[in-house]
Order: sequence, then C-alpha cells, then structure tokens
Amino acid sequence: MYVALRFLSLVLIAVGLALLGADLITTLEKGGDITIRSFDHVWNSLSASSLGSFKNWLQTTLPAPFPKWVYSFMALPGWAVFGVPGVILAFAFGERKGAA
Repeated sequence: MYVALRFLSLVLIAVGLALLGADLITTLEKGGDITIRSFDHVWNSLSASSLGSFKNWLQTTLPAPFPKWVYSFMALPGWAVFGVPGVILAFAFGERKGAA
C-alpha cells in the first residue's frame, strides 16, 4: 500500500511540475506577462466536452452552495491542484527510517 501511494505522490508531483513549467514557459513567451493556468483551463484543454458535462451535472445534481465551491476549487492553479496533494502524500508515505 505504501509503495502505491508513494508512486501516486510521484506522479502527482511530476504533473504539478510539468504544469508549473508550462506556466513559466508561457510567461516567458508573453514577454514577462504572468500566465497561470487554472485547473478549469487545463481540463478544458484536455477535454472540453467532459468539462461541460461535469459543470452541467454540478448544476443539476448538487444543492445551491456546492457548485460555487467546486468552481472556486477549479479556479486554483493547475500545478497546485496536482502538486500540493502529491507533496502531502510524499511526506505522509515517504520512506521510513528503520522499517524493514
């Protein structure tokens, strides 16, 4: 179980770093105009139809305050959505000293 969660943390950190690198390269391409892609933007670039279906499902299924909360989460930077949980998992399930 520890190995699987350590691998998941590695994948999440790698995706987070890739998204951070893409934001930095886009910032350099735009002449220093800071560009940060939100999780919503990343999902839209991968599959716009599934994002639209998800937002439609949110509006029709969840009660009033929850869709706004989910939209607020989706407005976070993409690198943070993947990287921060990856780092937390890496610390929680990192290599144990003295464990056999």
